[in-house]
Amino acid sequence: MIEELWKNVKKKKFSSIYLFYGAETFLVNETKQLLIQSAIDIDEEDFNLSSYDLEETPIEAILEDAETIPFFGERKVIVLHNPTFLTAEKTKSKVEHDIKKLEVYLQEPPPYTILVFIGSFEKLDERKKITKELKKKAEVLEAKKLTEAELKKWMRQRAAYNQVEMDEEALDTMLQLAGTNLFLLTSEVDKMALYVQDSHLITKEIVEELVAKSLEQNIFSLVDKVISRKIDEALRIYYDLIKQNEEPLKMLAIITNQFRLIYQVKGLSRTGYGQQQIASVLKVHPFRVKLAAGQAQKFSEQELLTCINLFAEADYGMKTGSMNKNMIIEMILFQIHDRFKQKSY
Repeated sequence: MIEELWKNVKKKKFSSIYLFYGAETFLVNETKQLLIQSAIDIDEEDFNLSSYDLEETPIEAILEDAETIPFFGERKVIVLHNPTFLTAEKTKSKVEHDIKKLEVYLQEPPPYTILVFIGSFEKLDERKKITKELKKKAEVLEAKKLTEAELKKWMRQRAAYNQVEMDEEALDTMLQLAGTNLFLLTSEVDKMALYVQDSHLITKEIVEELVAKSLEQNIFSLVDKVISRKIDEALRIYYDLIKQNEEPLKMLAIITNQFRLIYQVKGLSRTGYGQQQIASVLKVHPFRVKLAAGQAQKFSEQELLTCINLFAEADYGMKTGSMNKNMIIEMILFQIHDRFKQKSY
């Protein structure tokens, strides 16, 4: 859907009405920028590009602007943010919109104006008449969070845009280290593309060397090392984070959340849930569920509960100041390692 939309925009085949919404705001913003750049010249933007917040401006005032012929150039673009009247969401805005006027406008929009509705909400209220009418008349982009396969496809395309390639191991490693944030992944691919201008190939080794790891991804690697009984490597990651002035209490919270996710994934898998279902129930990306499912195989549910209880005791110890914060996490890592080092996986 997005590929077809982008192709038409690049060919200057425009719709009079667009509706972009969804959780993947990076895709929404990229599509908006592509549309603006393709529809009007940069030296015309001051005259032919307008942006409104529908929580501050009534729709009828914006439609007056939309019906006004542009002074320069052949078309104008009007961006409308926060069209909450398309959803079931409650808003604190005191602005009242004359939706009837919008319904009339949709029947015969002027050919010289491109109206772009943009919302960060994930769902529309399909029961509303205005939602139905807008979906009929508009080019719609529902920007959902991308699946693992779609993220890999995006990175391949981004690499190709930079005239380089990424092998499969590089793609897997990128997701493990950088996570599933599309803005971050795009930025990292662009950066590595510059680094491999001679070979034109981004490999796993290059990703491991260059990718900027988030705190959450460092903690995931730390947990994975503990689970794999590589306590020396786990401690090395921990000491590096301490050197970077990461707060031990924050690190403990992320470690706890990771073990809680592993516990939840294990429990839901046992009851027959698939990874997509689990991701939906827990409201996390399916790729995180996939990784947690792999880690869950190394523990029984009781062992995971034991770990979570250890973290709760450590949290109490940190907050009461009964022990040195840095030493508490170090001791926990050793405890987990010692408890389960005899296990055969």
